[in-house]
Amino acid sequence: MSQNFEVQELLIAIATKQQNPSILTADFLKYTGIIPGDWELARPAVLTNTAAQVVFQNGVSVVAEVNRVIFAEAIANKEADEVQIPAIAHKYIETVKQVNYQGVGINLRGLAIYEQNNPSAPNYIFSKLLQPGAWQDFGNAPVQASMRLVYTLDSTQLYLDINEAQLQYPDQTTKPAVLFSANFSRGITQEEPTERLAAISAVIDKWQSDVQTLKELINTKFFHTAGYPINTASTDTIQFPALVAE
Repeated sequence: MSQNFEVQELLIAIATKQQNPSILTADFLKYTGIIPGDWELARPAVLTNTAAQVVFQNGVSVVAEVNRVIFAEAIANKEADEVQIPAIAHKYIETVKQVNYQGVGINLRGLAIYEQNNPSAPNYIFSKLLQPGAWQDFGNAPVQASMRLVYTLDSTQLYLDINEAQLQYPDQTTKPAVLFSANFSRGITQEEPTERLAAISAVIDKWQSDVQTLKELINTKFFHTAGYPINTASTDTIQFPALVAE
């Protein structure tokens, strides 16, 4: 029996045109008010010629590259008003106005966890999403699979990647799971910088509706009946709680 799908991480990626990643430091984020001044780093910041990364003890991370800035946060078991990176992303683009922002994507990653682990059962992708065939019988080990689906919605395209995985808990026990990674892609057509920033801000504000859309899709279209027993042969292990490293 599987549990309902739950979103584990929210990632907001804002595309830029030739920005200087070196501006991203913990001091800069604090002095400009983008983040609270009492946040502590989880580990030393990373700074190179092409990228910078700061990771805080509360699980929020910010990465700046030449062509994008990424805000990520583990949101499992959090209420909507406890999620912090949408407000941080707003403050960032309002503060760093000299950058030519090109667009924004809302990315979500989450798991459907299985209570049973039957080594003899087929895995979820092969048993429920792919038609069996001779293509599976090749090579020296069982073939493994991942999938990408593309959905066209009213105001966005949803790219959904599906992978088998193992969820590892702090006590070293594991459970099989299906990992769903979603990208909500919306075009930004405004040319004037102020209008473009307003459009990007409006997309950021859609993150909650995107979470609900993804949960509805997976819980009603993928797991709308009793859970499926699976065997996950993947070597991927996700530490609990899941954190994405893009």
